[in-house]
Amino acid sequence: MNIDFAALAGLFFGVTIVTVAIMSGSPLNIFLNLPGFMIVMGGTIAATMIKFPITGVFVSLPLGLKAAFSNDKTKASDYIRLTIKLVKKARKSGLPALEKESVPNAFYKKGIQLCADGKDGEFIRKVLVEEIQQEIRREEVGANVFRAIGDSAPAFGMFGTLVGLIQMLSNMTDPSTIGPAMAVAMLTTLYGVLLSQLIAYPISEKLTMKIDRQTALSELILECIVQIQQLQNPTALKDILEPYLPGNQRKIEEER
Repeated sequence: MNIDFAALAGLFFGVTIVTVAIMSGSPLNIFLNLPGFMIVMGGTIAATMIKFPITGVFVSLPLGLKAAFSNDKTKASDYIRLTIKLVKKARKSGLPALEKESVPNAFYKKGIQLCADGKDGEFIRKVLVEEIQQEIRREEVGANVFRAIGDSAPAFGMFGTLVGLIQMLSNMTDPSTIGPAMAVAMLTTLYGVLLSQLIAYPISEKLTMKIDRQTALSELILECIVQIQQLQNPTALKDILEPYLPGNQRKIEEER
């Protein structure tokens, strides 16, 4: 896995633009309000923990952040090239010879190990399909957690604003305090919108797209493993596996 610099750059750019826009018209410190921040963060965390099991929240958050800001640079076509190479070796030396092969993907490695252990194709497919489904479930929980944060943050921002307005309206004896009090009341809405639209929702959408890409890649790897177990003809492999590739990766050249 490599760092996804596009995601980091997007987050940094968003935070920077918002900060510069704020500071260009007024001091930054007037946008800082600890009680409002506590209402938004505390309420959002509490609501998320109610919606999901506590273990799911604390496991999914770091996994979700890791998935959102990391990227697998290996192309799907690289796995087909690797599969053609391994099939050639297996047809020459047998499936056990693949056990010591170095592969860049843990899921692929597990499939190769099953082949080297002499498992039949039906068993391998069953094990790997279950592995794909479990991985999808784990990643979907992460996406759902961040989506729940995005849903809750603006609501608690509005809740904090209502609390501020109630406090302001309960003390109208000094008209000069109404303007500053109103500004503080509105800050919680600002915090909720920023947390939702700049952090939570983008990460949730990023995870959803990664789940789709990872599922497609896992299905390709599954088919690669099954074809290795069957000692498929290397030339036929390209015709079998190329439909799994995006159009710009359809030209597969065999490694010599």
